[in-house]
Parts: sequence; C-alpha cells; structure tokens
Amino acid sequence: MLDLEVVPERSLGNEQWEFTLGMPLAQTVAILQKHCRIIKNVQVLYSEQSPLSHDLILNLTQDGIKLLFDAFNQRLKVIEVYDLTKVKLKYCGVHFNSQAIAPTIEQIDQSFGATHPGVYNSAEQLFHLNFRGLSFSFQLDSWIEAPKYEPNFAHGLASLQIPHGATVKRMYIYSGNSLQDTKAPGMPLSCFLGNVYAESVDVLRDGTGPSGLRLRLLAAGCGPGVLADAKMRVFERSVYFGDSCQDVLSMLGSPHKVFYKSEDKMKIHSPSPHKQVPSKCNDYFFNYFTLGVDILFDANTHKVKKFVLHTNYPGHYNFNIYHRCEFKIPLAIKKENADGQTETCTTYSKPRRPREA
Repeated sequence: MLDLEVVPERSLGNEQWEFTLGMPLAQTVAILQKHCRIIKNVQVLYSEQSPLSHDLILNLTQDGIKLLFDAFNQRLKVIEVYDLTKVKLKYCGVHFNSQAIAPTIEQIDQSFGATHPGVYNSAEQLFHLNFRGLSFSFQLDSWIEAPKYEPNFAHGLASLQIPHGATVKRMYIYSGNSLQDTKAPGMPLSCFLGNVYAESVDVLRDGTGPSGLRLRLLAAGCGPGVLADAKMRVFERSVYFGDSCQDVLSMLGSPHKVFYKSEDKMKIHSPSPHKQVPSKCNDYFFNYFTLGVDILFDANTHKVKKFVLHTNYPGHYNFNIYHRCEFKIPLAIKKENADGQTETCTTYSKPRRPREA
C-alpha cells in the first residue's frame, strides 16, 4: 500500500517520487515505469472519437488514484483519490487516512480545520468540503434529507448537522479555489530536470511558403550569484530552412538523439537515372524530444530540409516519445469588407494531428 504526502494545490507523493500539478504526461509515465514493481495496473484512458475534448487519464487501479491531464497541453490538472481504502495519506507528516485511521469528517476537521461550510449536491448525494487546492467528497446515501447549517461555525465541522463517522469517498488535489474551473498550471521548476522545453512554436512564412520555426523556450536557471534562487528563464530561438548543422546546434543545443534514415522512400520520384543505386550516405534527423520537434538534414549539404512537429496524439504509434509541440501556423485568408474591397486577414491554426513543415 502506498504511503503518500498530500500537499494542497501542489502534489501527491513520497520521498522517492511525486506527482506534481503541471507535470508533463511523459514525466509522469517515466515515474510509473521506474516504479513499476510498486505501482502496478495502470490504465490509459482517452476518447478515441474526440481526444482533444476530454481529459487524458492515467488510472492507477491498484492504488485507487486517477491522474487527469489537460487534453490540449497534456499537463497534470487534477489528482483524484477515488478509493481511500487502497492508499495511506498524510498531511504535514501526520496520517489522516490509513488502515488504523478512518478518514471521517471529524478526522478531516482535526487535520485540516474548518475554514468554511461545505456544499451539498443533491443530484450526486455528496457533501463537498472545499479548501484552496483541495476538496473532499462525503457519501450521503443514508441521509434522509440534505444537511442544514447553523450560523455559528465556531466549533468547526461539529456545527454542521451531519452524522458522526461519515467517511471520505473521494479526494481531489487541484490548482485554485474551484475544482470545476481549475486549469493545468504551468510546469513547475522541479519538473525541468536540466531540460529545455518549448512553450510555443510559431511556423514562419514568407511569400513562397514556410521558411522556418520560431521557438519560445523555457528553462530553469539560477539567479546571478545565488545558487538557491532558481527561476524560470524564457528566451526565443529561430531556425530556418537551409541552416547548417552548426547553426542549429548553436540555436537549440545538442539533440537528445541523432537518427539516420536507413532508406529514402521518396527517391522513386527522382528524375535521376541512378535513383535505384543505394546512396553512400543518408539524411539524418536531430530529435529534440522535450521540444516535440525533429529537424532533418541533407546528407550531402548538411543543411535543414524538413521540420517535423509532434502533437503527441493519443493512439499514434509515436505517442509519449515526444512532448507535445504547441505550434501555430499563420494562414492568410482573403475577406471582403463592407465596401466590397478584399482584405487579407491572418489567422492561426493550432495543433491537431502530427504535422510536417
């Protein structure tokens, strides 16, 4: 049975690992893979018909925990503990849920305090007690009527007309004041681990078509002279078609992997009479997994000839190899104004399925 520390509006974890709000999907899967002997039976749940309209869920069935990821940016949005009998939970080092301690409403009052009354949902027959970044749901199946509140809350939860011993059915950890309105926060500094991530990628265009990429990059750096003063660094880099291998290395740094193409499937369209002769050298990719970008170089000129932008689409055979690339492609659309004149407007296409530039 897992023994985990609850940190409202932040995380659920222990000394070895931690599920942190804002953590990318790939990092969470890496934690599950590393501790597969302890955390078993993990389900990946998503909508096949509309995967971008519903949360992507990792369900830890053996431990009664669900990790809900925002479908668009694929960062951890909500941590749900839906079966408290399968896990031990503590707050500030003190257990409020274990085999010896039942998570009753009195225990929650003792551990977290009662800052304000809860909310009763008659449709679900659940009583929700909400804190900032933390929410508890109590099952009310046996209640004859909805709970009533007394105006004096000096005695905490004892002032609510609820039965003694009512236990928690679910617990949620999220960012903000409302579970319904919560969004996945930005990636915390603890998740960078020395890597550089792409906040957004803009496809640059000229008069003839795409010309390159402008990447807005994020990294965790240290303030000048103060090693403990960790903070976010934001900077932009641009890479263009025709850039040399050295240009790309100076802009983006070393790739995570270099992949050499074993064969060129497009050589059948070449006008060369020697197209069936095997090439002595092959084109190669720079794979930037945390940026969600691949850059293809020509084997002879060593210059950029293609960009591959990965959306980490659920169900794709490359799923979870790359972090999701938040790219935008400017599209020129001609419209007629009220005077009958044609105007050119620029709109942006956001990522849906894997694209190549």
